[in-house]
Amino acid sequence: MTRPSDDLDALIGELNSSAERLDANERDARLDDWVRQVVASRGSDLLLVSGSTPMMRVDGSLRALGSSPLSDQDVEDAILPLIPAHGRAEYLRVKIVDASLRLPGSARLRVNLHHERGRPAAAIRILPTDIPQLSKLGLPPEVENLTRLGAGLVLVAGATGSGKTTTVAALIDVINRRDRKHIVTVEDPIEYEHANHQGLVEQVEIGIDAPDFPTALRAAVRQAPDILVIGEMRDHESMRIALTAAETGHLVFSTLHTTDVAATVGRICDSFPNERQNTIRQELSLALAAVITQTLIPGTSGGRYPAAEMLMVSYGARQHIRKNALQHLHQEITLTRKQGSFTLEESLARLVKQGHIAIHDAIARARHPDELESILR
Repeated sequence: MTRPSDDLDALIGELNSSAERLDANERDARLDDWVRQVVASRGSDLLLVSGSTPMMRVDGSLRALGSSPLSDQDVEDAILPLIPAHGRAEYLRVKIVDASLRLPGSARLRVNLHHERGRPAAAIRILPTDIPQLSKLGLPPEVENLTRLGAGLVLVAGATGSGKTTTVAALIDVINRRDRKHIVTVEDPIEYEHANHQGLVEQVEIGIDAPDFPTALRAAVRQAPDILVIGEMRDHESMRIALTAAETGHLVFSTLHTTDVAATVGRICDSFPNERQNTIRQELSLALAAVITQTLIPGTSGGRYPAAEMLMVSYGARQHIRKNALQHLHQEITLTRKQGSFTLEESLARLVKQGHIAIHDAIARARHPDELESILR
């Protein structure tokens, strides 16, 4: 049955009525139980897929929760009534919605409710209640240099589930506790909640506080922030605003789903029409302050450790970006070690020498295995 997309009041009324028919204790009990099991197992994610048993991700691997497969109704009844009304309306229209939830007396959750093969499914990230200390993440100590930048664009990149958002939150926490800065975050949804310490933090959630990223970002730059955090740059309009903010004296942090420094820079430029890419390369070469990419690797004694690569952008890197000679950025990392840059291989070698990860896992993740073996000799 086709629903008119403009009849939001009817959609929301229908969803609210449906939610009221479910007893609150019943609809919360199953999700609470699953979440408790994930937290007790130190897991990171809960996956609910119609036709399958609930699954949790622990140290990167999936484990079953129970033995009974879920029905379509099981998945939707566990999640949908907890999502705000505007999110439920969006789910009815497009069959996909992102939301952050807080279960009473339990963890905060980031939820993606969607469809696969015509059936409902949910990917749920268990969010820590406390922001982790940067020094406890296991990243190279040079990463703290990013908190002392005065202005410019800082990109934190990596695959889904590589800890990008956690790294950004930890960096912001360092600044918030140390400096009297006005910090504005724009996220979809909010994952880590920042209290005010030395700084003043405003957190804008898309769908609740603003309709979309471009609208929220245009408003944010008028709020006189010292630091702007963009949860993810999803379109060229968000990227354009981020570049402008970075060029005009703001320190801007954002994330991208890319796996190395050159690909991260290339993704920004390639997001714009061909006729604008030369101009964007010029703007990016001026605005970009640093790029850090990271990946999580299984630890020798359990858990996972982040291996990272970081480029502190200097004159040489800016020239390569202008000329679209991105293949030379790896060389720039080695040339700017004194400014805090380091290669993925140096990060991997450090983790191996500390006994955190196995050498075969390090070699498997290295982009330049010969360089890694040379460092380890």
